Amino acid sequence: MAIEQLYDLYLQHPVISTDTRKIALGSLFFALKGDKFDANTFAAQALEAGAAYAIIDDAAYRTSEKTILVDDVLSTLQDLARYHRKQLQIPVIGLTGTNGKTTTKELINAVLSQQFNTLATAGNLNNHIGVPLTMLSINSSHQIAVIEMGANHQKEIELLCTIAQPTHGLITNVGKAHLEGFGGVEGVKKGKGELYDYLKANGGIAFVNSDSNDLLIMQESRNLENVIYYGKQSFLNTIDGNLLQNTPYLAIQWMVKEKEAPSYEVNSHLTGEYNLPNILAAICIGHYFKLSPVEINAGIEGYQPQNNRSQIVKTATNTLICDYYNANPSSMIVAIANLNKMQAEHKVMILGDMFEMGAEAAAEHKAVIEAALAVPADQHIFVGAEFYRQQANFKGTFYPTAEEAMNSIKARPVHHATVLIKGSRGMALERLVPLF
Repeated sequence: MAIEQLYDLYLQHPVISTDTRKIALGSLFFALKGDKFDANTFAAQALEAGAAYAIIDDAAYRTSEKTILVDDVLSTLQDLARYHRKQLQIPVIGLTGTNGKTTTKELINAVLSQQFNTLATAGNLNNHIGVPLTMLSINSSHQIAVIEMGANHQKEIELLCTIAQPTHGLITNVGKAHLEGFGGVEGVKKGKGELYDYLKANGGIAFVNSDSNDLLIMQESRNLENVIYYGKQSFLNTIDGNLLQNTPYLAIQWMVKEKEAPSYEVNSHLTGEYNLPNILAAICIGHYFKLSPVEINAGIEGYQPQNNRSQIVKTATNTLICDYYNANPSSMIVAIANLNKMQAEHKVMILGDMFEMGAEAAAEHKAVIEAALAVPADQHIFVGAEFYRQQANFKGTFYPTAEEAMNSIKARPVHHATVLIKGSRGMALERLVPLF
């Protein structure tokens, strides 16, 4: 079936399903393959559950006129998203970076939503499947889309750009993450820089943090023509901003760089000085799309983190910094530094293993331990096999598994402390939260 024909069916059934456990009535079911499953085998089940059509790539499961056979289901899904994107006449903001992608996406969405009907990537649907699904959820009522793009190897952002086709773009930062797939930090820069490459080739607009030497060099080396800067203070900036307080929530002062322009203050529900550039990015984009300072501040102040990223949770006896959605060396170091700056009589640090470090795993975990132990705290707790391998060389408390850490904390409860909990998603450190 030609993509134009499939698009006609999509217009009649504009909801995409990929999971037979969550089939939407009248949807198009795309039978994707995974490492451990082949959804072609569920095509008939999807139709029985209410899907209008099932798109398959195995002729053995072509059981009725409601099954549409294609060469490759994933490629077809991506092509359908590309075709749909070409029908849209709205700004699309593409967003990537080592750290802060999701928080920045949510802040931008919160700001722009004060004036526009926006659509933003749900959760972390930011990969080769999530981005096309997000694009296909855009309808004629939407005025702006904010699309998060994640990657763990080179050429992935390039692919996602061909699907989302961003008119505007933002790289939050570049740092040490997915080193195994990218082949080191320089590989990370090259991979994330594919967004700049797309904007350059298509006349797009880049929002750049002028405080990041890496981002400045990356955009200058590409000679980007349409650049809007934000940051703490630079003659380049359209938006200047600085931190007023972090106790534990961030208060920001910001201004538009115009002659005799007033300054504005905004109180957020985020912790961590590392979130300052994320907030300034949202302010800058809001200003670019002509929102008033009142609307911009309302968006920032209204955003409540609920995704275990820089999220403050107060229990009966402790204050938790829940930042265990993901972790890499760059985000670990800034989280540790933030705890050091916070005013608290008692501090506890619980750090879990960082994944996808490849050959750099031992060195990077060692560096995190050293940074952590340099910060005064009542307890320095390290959880996971990589950290545990280092225990003979350092003070601190080391557990090979989260279960053993939990048993220890149960036996010796923590009270009246500010507790940082941070680790890679695979460590599932949220299991520790009920113990505090």
